[in-house]
Formats: sequence, C-alpha cells, structure tokens
Amino acid sequence: MSDKALPVPVLPLSQEQLERLKTATSGLTPVQLAWVSGYLWGLTDREINTLTAAIPSSTSAATARPVTILSASQTGNARRLATQLRDDLSHAGLFATLVNAGEYKFKQIDQERQLIVVASTQGEGDAPEEAIALYKYLFSKKAPALSQTQFAVFGLGDTSYENFCQTGKDFDRRLEELGAKRLLARVDADVDYQSLAEQWRHQIVERLKAEVPASLPSSAAHTQGISENHSKYTKQQPLIASLSVNQKITSRSSDRDVRHIEIDLGDSGLSYQPGDALGVWFQNDAELIEVLLSELSIDGDTQVEVQGKPQPLKDALKYHYELTQNTTAIVEFYANYSGDSRLVELLTNKARLQEYAHNTPIVDMVRHAPSSMDAQTLLTMLRPITPRLYSIASSQEEVGSEAHLTVGVVRYNVDGNSRTGGASGYLADRLEEEGDIAVFIEHNDNFRLPDDPSTPVVMIGPGTGIAPFRAFMQQREATGAEGKNWLFFGNPHFTSDFLYQVEWQRYVKSGLLNRIDLAWSRDQQHKVYVQDKLRENGSELWQWIQDGAHLYVCGDANRMAKDVERALLDVVSTHGAMDPEQADEFLSELRIDKRYQRDVY
Repeated sequence: MSDKALPVPVLPLSQEQLERLKTATSGLTPVQLAWVSGYLWGLTDREINTLTAAIPSSTSAATARPVTILSASQTGNARRLATQLRDDLSHAGLFATLVNAGEYKFKQIDQERQLIVVASTQGEGDAPEEAIALYKYLFSKKAPALSQTQFAVFGLGDTSYENFCQTGKDFDRRLEELGAKRLLARVDADVDYQSLAEQWRHQIVERLKAEVPASLPSSAAHTQGISENHSKYTKQQPLIASLSVNQKITSRSSDRDVRHIEIDLGDSGLSYQPGDALGVWFQNDAELIEVLLSELSIDGDTQVEVQGKPQPLKDALKYHYELTQNTTAIVEFYANYSGDSRLVELLTNKARLQEYAHNTPIVDMVRHAPSSMDAQTLLTMLRPITPRLYSIASSQEEVGSEAHLTVGVVRYNVDGNSRTGGASGYLADRLEEEGDIAVFIEHNDNFRLPDDPSTPVVMIGPGTGIAPFRAFMQQREATGAEGKNWLFFGNPHFTSDFLYQVEWQRYVKSGLLNRIDLAWSRDQQHKVYVQDKLRENGSELWQWIQDGAHLYVCGDANRMAKDVERALLDVVSTHGAMDPEQADEFLSELRIDKRYQRDVY
C-alpha cells in the first residue's frame, strides 16, 4: 500500500456539527448506534432532495440513494435471502437498504433508482401479508411512472401450487408496465431455491457494481422494519428440544384430530413473542418409506450421498426428502419415466394434472403405476424436505421455557390405505414424549399485539387459527394489559370441537375476555361461520374499530381469510357509510397502520 496521504473527504457537516454529533453518540452501544443510524437514514427519506444537494459534486447522485431491497416474506425465506443480498452488496462497497414490504413508504417508490424485490407467494397465488398494501398500490391508478428505476425480482414459491411464484411474476410485470428497466431476468424458485439464489445474488452484485458507484467509506447497509434474529439457533442450525406434552383436545366424537403440543426448550435461551411461529423439522414415516421403496424395487440400504455425506437411502428419505406432498413437476417426471399412459395423458390437461397432484400422494402415484427405479433417479425426482411452521399458542410470560402448539393432524384414506401429514403425523403419532425434536423460531413482526396495552383487540380465529390468540390472552393477562378483548371462534361442533374451552371460559369469567362470539357450522341446519358472526355484530364491531381496535385474523388463507375480509368490508361499508371502493381503501389504511394483521396459511 502506498504511504501517500489520502485526500480528506469534504463532509457535509461543519466542525461544530461534527463535535455535537460525537458528543451525542458517545457512550452508545453498537446496537444503539445501529438504531440511531437507521433512524437518521429514515429522516433522509423526508429530506432526500436537501441531502442530495449537500453531497459534494464529485459524488454521483446514485451514491446519495442506496440500492433498496424489498423483502416480501411469508415464511421467512424471502427475508433470509434479502438479508444475504444486503450483506453481499455491503461487502462489495455498495450502500443497500433492506426494507420489510410492510414498512416500505411505497408512495415514494418513484424516487428509487435501483429496486430489488425478493417476494414469496402464499396460498393460491396471493401476495404475502406484509406486501398486500404495496401490491394493491402498484396495481392501482395511483402508481407513478418508474422510468428512472432499474429493478430485479426473485420469486419464491412452491410447485405444488398451481400459481407458482405468482407474486414475483406480478411484481416483475407491473414494474415493467410502469416504465422501470429490468436489471436481470426474473427468477422463479421452488422450495429448493438455495443454489439458484446464490447464483442470482452474485449476478445482482456484479450488475450493480457496474451501475452504482461504490458508497462513501462511512456508508453501511441498513435494515428497516425487519427484526434481526441473533439467536444461535436457526432454520439451518435448529435447537434439539424435547416433546413434553401431546394431548388430543377434540373429543372422540369429532371427525377432527387436534393436538395440544408442548415443546420443552430447556435452558437454550430461545425466546419468542406472541405472534411468532415455531419451525419443526420432522421425520418421514418408516412404514411409508418401506412401501415406496417396495413399489419401486429399491433396496433401502443402497448407499447415496446427501449434502456430501454418504448414507443409506432409507435414512436419506427419512430425514432429507419430501414424501407427503406431491407436485405437478413430480407427476410429470414420473409419468415420463414410467411411461404410464394414464399419467402421460394427465400432462395434456393442466387442471386435471394439478388436481391429481394435490389429491394423490407420491406413494399412491407409484402404487397405481409401479415401475422399477434406481436410488439416484428417485432422489432426483423428489424435493428436499422443508420444515413446517406452526403459530405458537403460548406466551413465555406464562410458560417460560416452553412453546405450545395447536396442531390439526392431517388424516385421510387413499384406496383404503391411511395417510397422514408429514409433520402433523410425526408430532401426533411418531414422536414419543421426551423425544428429541429439531425446532427454531420464525419471528413474525407482522402479527404483533399493539404497543399500547390499553388498545382494544379483536381476534378472529376459527379452527387451529385459535393458536396465536391463546398466546395473546396469556400475554395480556401476564402484563396486566387493560385493553378490551373480543374473540370470534368457529368449528363444526360445540360439544366436540371447542378448543381450549375451559381456558376461554375462565377468561370470560375473569373479565379479561370482554366478548366471545362462537360459530358452530354443523350444530344446526343452516351453517354458521365466523364471517356470519362478524356481520351479525357489525354495529358494535364498527364502534370498536372507531375506538382504535386492532383486528387480527388467523387460519386458512384460501377460504376463511377471504370470507372474513369480505365480511369486514361489508361491516365498514354498511356501518361506516362508505361505498365498496372507500371501504377497501379504509381496510388498506388499517393494514398499513398495523391495525389489521393476518397470519394465514
């Protein structure tokens, strides 16, 4: 390195201002400094034009505004990938701001120069919860021209769903329609997205290095609206906890098997908040593996390599590959491999193919069209196993080093053969009490109790959607929160399906739960659901909203959540004297203000 003195950069601060800044920040911890840094950067969004004028003319305008990475995450994968990209850009000397889509000030999107979107898709092609407001804005007439913006989109999805990566596709198309220029072609990634993501991250960095000058030496990457989890336990390195309780909480007469599961976290220090989810790594059923290998005439002791480690095929299938969720890609692979005429015919009809993949487990597809297959071909056909996320049904304020789950066990029959869901069957049937289980916390900052404990709360959670609201009530009781609480819960039958009935009755008796409205869909000739109860109590619900209540919805995304939203729109329209467009705008504002939050799946 040369000893030649480097030129001193011209600062947009006077010496007096610099001294005051040093005094104000002296004694702050690194975490506090990081917060202050993010806060000050947030102020620049309001004063961006003034800031740009203050930057020396030798610095390009691109330096004044960082690359913006938008994370639109549903299960955490998009957030993790966006964080990795932010770190890559920072290491390359580029100023990058990572923003949770739910926190993004999207009405300023026309100020972006380089915009990178990492978006997952939920359910049947819907945008993830944190991105709904942004999505609606971009597809509205209010969306501005983006002729000065360059963009790239990485879509995360699951080929077991028909509208694979639909949110990524929609963002990519709409940004182009608004005049933005594509930096790289969109990537649509399945659940095994890691290798594609690594290549894409490298390409993005190289492309932006050519487009954006390196930042000033003092620049750093920022994160807005995304909680950084510094636990040593992660999705990739989970905690080995133990199962302490497995209790069925539906009666014998119920056609549903719902379990109350308690996981002992020990002295791990693993912490969570009400609204977070527990990720569970499960193991496939040994009997299911044996049947599959028998149908394919493969020896389970055949040695294979997984992630660079040799192991018997039966172990690889138990721990590393998805066996309980079929996809159209798997059906297509097996149809072409086996040559089975019925499967091959399915490939010509997208709707029938999707229906078949959804309703026919892999083992039964193979049983219906048996064919010999070698071990490596089988592994090529299958997808890697992915952990399942369950809303946590407890507050650590009450249960300490435990995490409680409310698990609906997936059970069904195919040609007289009983089948169970991968994770739910593992938790309910195959994991013994005190048995080891690999878990991690998936934080969800988009499903949080209000900061003000006096704020009213309305909870809408039929079926196992009741889980996070049990955590909410435990938290509010433990902390002495004074806000009113109202629960809407529904299930088929009162006598057999009232989950945690004794606890809810205790909360009503103590006065903590101010109102409870129950919908039993099969206890009378006319089916009644939670959305019917919302409309029935519309006048009072509107008054709660006017009083500042926060609305929470948890459960099925494809039917229940949509029916509930339509009911809420009806309540707002009827009792707020708004037309449908105004009601939709009102609900969008509640969502932006974090007063309407959903945890749907």
